[in-house]
Amino acid sequence: MSRVFNFSAGPAVLPLEVLEEAQKQFVDYQGSGMSIMEGSHRAKDYMAVHAEAGANIRELMGLGDDKAVLFVPGGASMQFAFIPINLLGDGQTADYTNSGTWANKAIKEAKLIGNVNIAADTGSEIPTRVPALDELKLTENAAYLHITSNETVAGAQWKDFPETDAPLVADMSSDILSRPIDASKFGLIYAGLQKNLGPSGAALVIIDKELAERVPDTVSTMFKYKTYIENDSMFNTPPCFSIYILMLVTRWLKSKGIENVYAQNAEKAGKLYSAIDATEFYTGTAVKEYRSDMNVTFRLANHDLEPTFIEEATANGLSGLKGHRSVGGLRASIYNAFPPAGVDALVSFMQDFEQRHG
Repeated sequence: MSRVFNFSAGPAVLPLEVLEEAQKQFVDYQGSGMSIMEGSHRAKDYMAVHAEAGANIRELMGLGDDKAVLFVPGGASMQFAFIPINLLGDGQTADYTNSGTWANKAIKEAKLIGNVNIAADTGSEIPTRVPALDELKLTENAAYLHITSNETVAGAQWKDFPETDAPLVADMSSDILSRPIDASKFGLIYAGLQKNLGPSGAALVIIDKELAERVPDTVSTMFKYKTYIENDSMFNTPPCFSIYILMLVTRWLKSKGIENVYAQNAEKAGKLYSAIDATEFYTGTAVKEYRSDMNVTFRLANHDLEPTFIEEATANGLSGLKGHRSVGGLRASIYNAFPPAGVDALVSFMQDFEQRHG
């Protein structure tokens, strides 16, 4: 077996230990005679998986009893509508920060539901960044403030979070569990699984139970966070296999410790940014103080060389380095499960490529 170093932004690299465990159990899960994908979601085997996945999230994020952990079908993009449907009442205004592609998509969906105030807008700035805390123009008595903690396309990340009277809502799809945070400061956190947590097709939602009570009675059952809370995310058949992999990934994270994972993430990102900054051949595309530890975005001084860089990198087992189609350039996504050896291999390739093409 020959595995490449997978720099894809999502679906993304998973811990090898998790893949091997899933492979071992794939056809016959713990002697049940069937795959976890085939058994009833009400059977004891799956119920144990479901319970452990939620418990692991609670432990890793230090959640209190006031928080609910939900597994919602679909991805983070579906939550762009779920959030205003549940939390934005008639006559209220929701504050949103626009920091790039994904924040902008969330804003567009919220505007279909109710009133939106753009509290700060850095979405079109080059080099890219997220808003500074003192730039925020907040609405009095806002329904909530929405931020995108890490812009996957732009490679820009919130290092410090706003403190507001309104509930703080965060799309953490690409940096959840990559660093310690104080979850008590957030009214709602959501993330698609396919970057740091598991396969695509589901979202993790962490919400204040009290906040979930805001939803109007007229909202359809499956679009209410209350439904997921009251039924432990099992009102209908949940995405069982995605939650199973999430359970394995969170087991792996517990074995590592979030502080250790964060230290390794910072070291990986630092090594790659140092290689970019060491020469004029490469240029980082995010403002330095806002650079993401998860998605390192950069360009070659000669843009015409970028297709050659991607082609040669791929041939050398460095996969998924092409930047998002909307911005071009290069992007190395180095999520929790991405091995440090892969960063070393990329840095070595970058140095060799510059010697040959610089």
